[in-house]
Amino acid sequence: MRTGWSDGPAYVTQCPIQTGQSFVYNFTITGQRGTLFWHAHVSWMRSTLYGPIVILPKSGVPLPFAKPHRDVAIVFGEWFNTDPEAIIAQAMQTGGGPNVSDAYTINGLPGPLYNCSSKDTFRLKVRAGETYLLRLINAALNDELFFSVANHTLTVVDVDAAYVKPFDTNLVLITPGQTTNVLLRAKPNDGCPPATHLMLARPYATGSGTFDNTTVAAVLEYYATAGNIKSRPLFRPALPVFNDTAVATSFVTKLRSLASPEYPANVPRRVDKPFFFTVGLGTIPCPGNPTCQGPTNTTMFTASMNNVSFNMPTTALLQAHYSGNAAGVYTTDFPTTPPEPFNYTGTPPNNTNVSNGTKVVVLPYNASVEVVLQDTSILAAESHPLHLHGFDFFVVGQGSGNYDPAKHPAGFNLVDPVQRNTVGVPAGGWVAIRFFADNPGVWFMHCHLEVHTTWGLKMAWVVNDGPLPEQKLMPPPSDLPTC
Repeated sequence: MRTGWSDGPAYVTQCPIQTGQSFVYNFTITGQRGTLFWHAHVSWMRSTLYGPIVILPKSGVPLPFAKPHRDVAIVFGEWFNTDPEAIIAQAMQTGGGPNVSDAYTINGLPGPLYNCSSKDTFRLKVRAGETYLLRLINAALNDELFFSVANHTLTVVDVDAAYVKPFDTNLVLITPGQTTNVLLRAKPNDGCPPATHLMLARPYATGSGTFDNTTVAAVLEYYATAGNIKSRPLFRPALPVFNDTAVATSFVTKLRSLASPEYPANVPRRVDKPFFFTVGLGTIPCPGNPTCQGPTNTTMFTASMNNVSFNMPTTALLQAHYSGNAAGVYTTDFPTTPPEPFNYTGTPPNNTNVSNGTKVVVLPYNASVEVVLQDTSILAAESHPLHLHGFDFFVVGQGSGNYDPAKHPAGFNLVDPVQRNTVGVPAGGWVAIRFFADNPGVWFMHCHLEVHTTWGLKMAWVVNDGPLPEQKLMPPPSDLPTC
């Protein structure tokens, strides 16, 4: 809160930390508990530069679920055999889709299902009868993931550092940028014959482009089951097919805020500032050279929100806002609705070209904001995990097809909607979020599929100061990197 200088995205809240420089991120965690994560936020460097942030309850405050025997971070990543920076640089030059990763990893290890990494396998050792808290983090660049543990039920208790009503599941869907805390109950001694249980993750992919269609495995082992591991039976969990949107929807619609007296869901009941944003892919003409490798030989892939593909500035937006020198850095005319309405999930328009610019939306302090995010079928309907910096929001509604403002709000959940910072916009559907703009500064909103962010599926909110001293953006720190 009020310390957006420590948010991290390059050219939004700071200039990148240069070689040989350092910068201290200084912020106070407010009202969150569970798991978040940190990562690089310039180009594709987060492919390897990431780690967990574990937020414990305040001393003496109990968990709203059974205390686990121990907790373990399970961080999903992607492995590339070549430099990811070279991959995206080549794609931006050719106009085509970037080469996909060569493997997924769990805690940095690809596991036994790839042909050269059986020794590089994460092993989780558990004691019979004990309960473990798994802190799941999807740090992959470009892939949503299904996750399951053979022969074990998981209980979801927390997402994006906010408690949820616990529910049991055999499967978790987690998008890049999201975290999910689950309880795993190890079977009692008499219910646990010696066996090896695989923990598997593989992609949920809805677009028309290529993707890394491989499976990463880790091993769940019981301390009590001694003996030769190769002689034990091997159990694999069943995972859905890669494009099973029905299973994905079934999981996410089970998520509900705890909404208890201790952990209330302060959902905005009224809406001061309504917005309707389309999110999806698009095209731009090939520059200079008339041919490239995009959807056609004369167009390049791009991505946009409300048909605006965001151009990253060379001066950090927050610095420009704070100093009052926005001229030449950004404009405040980001469209609140699509400039040219169309049948968003039907037959796409003939002209798929997008505009571009460094456009933001300005919000008054503490405004109640509603954003409906609508997927489009341009170049294929696709799920987009949208991440909002600086806020948690409530997911008050979602559905398939086109959003209908006359019909759908009547079904919104304003009692116990899940509280998140990253939400999947359903493939060929829509999702509605609400939040209070109570954190002054400049806040990035973008697709957490890194290729789409690179292509321009991003924008920023400028939240003005409130009238009171504790409602104002603090001054920049002395060691803030300069451009």
